[in-house]
Amino acid sequence: MNNKAKIFTELVEKNQGIIHKVCRIYTDEKDSHEDLFQEIVLQLWRSYDSFKGDSKFSTWMYRVSLNTAITLIRKKTKSNETDFNEAQFINLKSEDKDEFLEERITLLYAAIRLLNDVERALVLLFLEDLPYKDIAETLGISEVNARVKMNRVKIKLKEIMSKMEQ
Repeated sequence: MNNKAKIFTELVEKNQGIIHKVCRIYTDEKDSHEDLFQEIVLQLWRSYDSFKGDSKFSTWMYRVSLNTAITLIRKKTKSNETDFNEAQFINLKSEDKDEFLEERITLLYAAIRLLNDVERALVLLFLEDLPYKDIAETLGISEVNARVKMNRVKIKLKEIMSKMEQ
């Protein structure tokens, strides 16, 4: 393996959690998750020469991962192959706190999938505890705009989850 490939592999392995989070936000089935993961890694490799180091590798990786996921989801939606089934995510049988927490997390991910592409990306970065400055840089918007959009998305998610719980 040449040095470039070795460095790339190490960076992807170190930051693979980013890819998994993007996959979880944009897919609902294990097979779809694995397919998207592979597509993202392939696109990261194809785009690796464009990484100039002006931002952190993880920021660049988020941007490529999100763009790849959004592109693939849009292609699927256009061809009417959407694999979202809300019933797969909502299991209202909870006997203890762990089950209740797991149910809430599942409900949250189902609600996130109902957001538009930009809103999903924003939530993903927010859940990663990135500062608004980094979120803004990744999405190519101002920091103030990132804050405003996130507040609107929080309200929207609360409304969606409230409707799903009824």
